[in-house]
Amino acid sequence: MHKSFSAQDSSLKLLRFGERGMITSIHTLRDATAQALRSMGLTPGRTITLEQRFPRFIVRIGNTCHALDETAINAIYVRVIQHSTLSH
Repeated sequence: MHKSFSAQDSSLKLLRFGERGMITSIHTLRDATAQALRSMGLTPGRTITLEQRFPRFIVRIGNTCHALDETAINAIYVRVIQHSTLSH
């Protein structure tokens, strides 16, 4: 059994199928890429779920799914949202 990664600001491409992550930042030098991500609602603070890795990389945000290209995948950094909750 494998464990989910827990590093902060990890590349979206490290997310596993079914994992959820909060977008922490967008790293791109291309204005067109940043604008396309914003138009899809993929902005810091939003929660995404990895729905599929192959043959297309598909993420869900809310009730909408988006297929992402390699440039978009590499631009998005996330923090994994753990499924378990901590008791205080």
